[in-house]
Amino acid sequence: MRWKTGRQSSNVEDRRGIGGGGGGGFRIGLLGTVAIVLIGWFMGANPLQLLGMVGGANAILGNMGGGSSSNSTQVAGGAPNDEAGQFASAVLASTEDVWNPIFRQLGSRYQEPKLVLFTDSTDSACGYSSAATGPFYCPGDHKVYIDLGFFRELKSLGGSGDFAQAYVLGHEIGHHVQNLMGTTDEVTRLQARMGERDSNALSVALELQADCFAGVWAHKAHQQFNVLEEGDIEEAISAAGAIGDDRLQRMSGRRINPDSFTHGSSRQRMEWFQRGLRSGDLRDCNTFGK
Repeated sequence: MRWKTGRQSSNVEDRRGIGGGGGGGFRIGLLGTVAIVLIGWFMGANPLQLLGMVGGANAILGNMGGGSSSNSTQVAGGAPNDEAGQFASAVLASTEDVWNPIFRQLGSRYQEPKLVLFTDSTDSACGYSSAATGPFYCPGDHKVYIDLGFFRELKSLGGSGDFAQAYVLGHEIGHHVQNLMGTTDEVTRLQARMGERDSNALSVALELQADCFAGVWAHKAHQQFNVLEEGDIEEAISAAGAIGDDRLQRMSGRRINPDSFTHGSSRQRMEWFQRGLRSGDLRDCNTFGK
């Protein structure tokens, strides 16, 4: 991906090395998260509570000084000055340059989200979060949160390359777009009246639409700024396939159960990303079938 010639976003909060982001804690990684969820189901406990306990342990160990607070040289809350942080900032800037004109064409205003970089754990309007939860978007504060160490986990699953990482960020920004459009609130309202199976199906539709929106962003970014290089599209498609629900269930030794999917299968995630990428048109991202 050609990103070094692009601008950096001013909407980045670099929290690495401050707060609960100490390097003295332990990290369980994406596969460890899967294991904790399985343990929770087996024991009849809430997996989210177990993940919170792990995240809390990370924060405690970090605050107790169980090691260096961070290997990063970042200024607390300032702009990133390392390549990984600057890459994330450049991708965020690209999403701003794409979504601002799209919203103007729709007769609306795009409210640019913040990107929060953290290490191990951090606070958000959606509650306390640890790196174990992976990248996420919080509708309560319009911020995307990511521990950049997630990209090492993604690579171990088969999603390598800089545009694989850009796809992940584009997907989370897609959730911000859904929030601004009112889709997130509507899904939440409907889910409150549904059983688990139907609620999961709506979650899948929401996630697949975010994949499609990531494709729309990639299409427009390349059209405007010529950002894509040879192999970039394949990197993003591989990343989408690497984190499909069916693949993660198979890797954890579980029986594949589509009714339990919350993000979509590998095939679905790859297909919807490619659909948005091909057309660059939001109208092709109707994953809800209306």
